[in-house]
Amino acid sequence: MKSAFVAWCLTGLAGLGLGLGAGCKGDPVKCDQGCRNYFTLLYWDKEDPLIAAAPPAERDAMRKQKLTEFEAQMARGIDVCATQCMSANDQKDLDCMIGAKTAAAVKACLSD
Repeated sequence: MKSAFVAWCLTGLAGLGLGLGAGCKGDPVKCDQGCRNYFTLLYWDKEDPLIAAAPPAERDAMRKQKLTEFEAQMARGIDVCATQCMSANDQKDLDCMIGAKTAAAVKACLSD
């Protein structure tokens, strides 16, 4: 599961146009916010159906386990994402990532 998380993070980050804004730096606070929203929407889009499919008696424990995994993965990847976002300095994609409310919407931000 960890490698899958890293793979989709890197795939999404590639869409930010890394390296194009090498001379300018994006807003670190907004980059952090955009990366967190991106990770959150994609992670829970994948995990919520699995939790819903579990027997009702197991769902709370499963959600807690998934939340722990999510927090650990976020902690490992957020700095890299934010740094690459700042380097890309793509305000359009960043605003889209911050404003996205669904996994499909956040994926669309980076598919231009």
